[in-house]
Amino acid sequence: MSDHPPVIAPAGDAIRKRLRFTATFLLGALLATLLAATPLPTADRADAAAPGPKDTTAVLFSWTWNAIARECTGNLGPAGYGFVQTSPPQEHVQGPEWWTYYQPVSYKVESRLGTRAEFKAMVDTCHAAGVKVIADAVINHMSGKSAGGVGWAGSSFAHYDYPGIYQSQDFHSCRRDIANYQNRTEVQECNLVNLSDLNTSSSYVQGRIAGYLNDLASLGVDGFRIDAVKHISAADMQGILGKVNDRARLYLVQEVIRANEPIQPEEYLANGDIHEFAFARKLKEAFGGGTINWLTTGTGIGSSWAGFLQNANAAVFVDNHDTERNGETLSYRDGAAYDLAQVFTLAWNYGSPSIHSGYEFSNKEAGPALAGNGEVIDPVCGQNGWTCKHAQTSIENMVGFRTATYGTAITNRWDNGSNAIAFGRGDKGFVAINRGGGSVDRTWQTSLPAGQYCNVIVGQPTSGGCSAGGVITVGGDGRFTAPVGGNAALALHVGAKAGGSGGNPDPEPQPGSSMTVYYSTSKGWTNHNIHYRVGTGSWTTAPGVGMAPACAGWVSKTVELGSATSVTAAFNNGSGTWDNNGGRDYALTGSVAAVANGAVTSANPCSTTPTNPATSTTVYYATGWATANIHYRVGTGSWTAAPGVGMAPACAGWKVKTIELGGASGITAAFNNGSGSWDSNGGADYAIASGPVKVSNGTVTAGDPCS
Repeated sequence: MSDHPPVIAPAGDAIRKRLRFTATFLLGALLATLLAATPLPTADRADAAAPGPKDTTAVLFSWTWNAIARECTGNLGPAGYGFVQTSPPQEHVQGPEWWTYYQPVSYKVESRLGTRAEFKAMVDTCHAAGVKVIADAVINHMSGKSAGGVGWAGSSFAHYDYPGIYQSQDFHSCRRDIANYQNRTEVQECNLVNLSDLNTSSSYVQGRIAGYLNDLASLGVDGFRIDAVKHISAADMQGILGKVNDRARLYLVQEVIRANEPIQPEEYLANGDIHEFAFARKLKEAFGGGTINWLTTGTGIGSSWAGFLQNANAAVFVDNHDTERNGETLSYRDGAAYDLAQVFTLAWNYGSPSIHSGYEFSNKEAGPALAGNGEVIDPVCGQNGWTCKHAQTSIENMVGFRTATYGTAITNRWDNGSNAIAFGRGDKGFVAINRGGGSVDRTWQTSLPAGQYCNVIVGQPTSGGCSAGGVITVGGDGRFTAPVGGNAALALHVGAKAGGSGGNPDPEPQPGSSMTVYYSTSKGWTNHNIHYRVGTGSWTTAPGVGMAPACAGWVSKTVELGSATSVTAAFNNGSGTWDNNGGRDYALTGSVAAVANGAVTSANPCSTTPTNPATSTTVYYATGWATANIHYRVGTGSWTAAPGVGMAPACAGWKVKTIELGGASGITAAFNNGSGSWDSNGGADYAIASGPVKVSNGTVTAGDPCS
């Protein structure tokens, strides 16, 4: 919850913005305040910092519980994220805006993001994937609806009356908006933009709040991000947390925005971590302005800088849901500057980082895409504006870098005096970041062991080398030569050596045998997707992969098995309706698996139809490579992630891959060996139509060379 609104909110206005006044620092007054601020002692402190080495949190803002569960399994767990942060889970006011979650009307775990049962299932699923769950907790206030109303789950309320929970006496008596942020009492007892301010000094109110936090903990939550903590006195926070069960188990991070005011973050250190807004502001100044070398000068950005928290207490970020709207920090709109700031945050050894991942917006009040009943539509990367920054290759792979280098010192610093920097993390990793427009070509000095590495900014290790970016060889003297392009980065670490396995396993199996999965269209869905994993590998990103028409009443998808013998799968229509075999998923084996009405058979339901209907193309590629990949796009759609998809042996001298066209007339493609050698038709790429097609020595012809 941000602090200062741009204007004083009218008492009858139901829409309450949560914007912050951008304060300027007066160093003398700030230092005096810091010296005066003394944290309150506590006998039972929560985790002071996110437990390492997996100390990175993915903040899935406005994501539904079901979508978070799938993301934990498919991306967050394999990538090495330690935590996922949810949006506030309690019942809230109704409306399409993003801030509805931040106006509670009851402590029921029911919201437009999902039900209590779905929340519990999400927590369990994330735990199974090795990811802990932090809930964003709004405890300073209730709603800002002066006229009252009915909440998401049907609870009636008035501005200062929430039946069965709080009545008028449970709120502070000020009952007007904060006007003077230099007045401690006013900040902590008056309304933040008309939000009814709870009397958190009351033992009853503290008990109700603690009861809510205890309820979330009983559902398995591992910690809390506490909203608007500046507006709750340090003593009141201690009173609340003193009533929370098993508090020492819970990780706590608090929103206390530093400004030139009496209330400072240091007052709340006894409770746990605190968001260090100064870090994000400095990143905007550096990466937004283009000059970044000063971030690593001397001891570098962090604890030694005036107005910064100590490393053990700092929760750092590039942006959050407030600052991406008010312009205080960088945001997804800043493109390469934003992405490079995320790379720096994950590589630098200050604080515990959070990666904000929300959705695109043009109106800063706008909420996420909603279904007709007001529920948030399950987020899917690439749809409805979801940014999926947490899963972007350069960011997701840097989580693995952070895990591999955790606890190591900054070494081998270099900068060009302006827009390019580089540094190592002990003998475990090395990163170079170029904010300039031109390439930086040089020999880099590291402390890495000799060996062959992959640049995790663009790819991951494969059995044949690196999935993208080529192999980088570090000599016995720790040196390597490689260019870093304009507005790009390079990162190496000991957990991502070429030919090994990286921190984010490639879900695409190596070429080998395959399974064709058929699914009955009897449910009447317009679209059909299969969400699966091969053997014990990683799940596809939900909702999975589209299935194409196979024959009357059936759709199909061919899945490469590599060395595995089974597929675990669920099916969906891409709009939130799933068939997951009653929560058990489908266990599929053999070369053919047909799923209809909960039953699985090994018979091909389309055996009387052509093997390769016009809705697909079967590409045969003539090559002597031991491994071949096809990198393609269907019609005018998106390209596969480089190096593409593995091709299977077909007959002597040929590799093969069948690709569903989904109504398109063909594909555009290039081929590679997974180790940097490409055949892109002289840079023009290959245009390949439907049916069986041969690509040999730069020539494309129809036919099956293996028939």
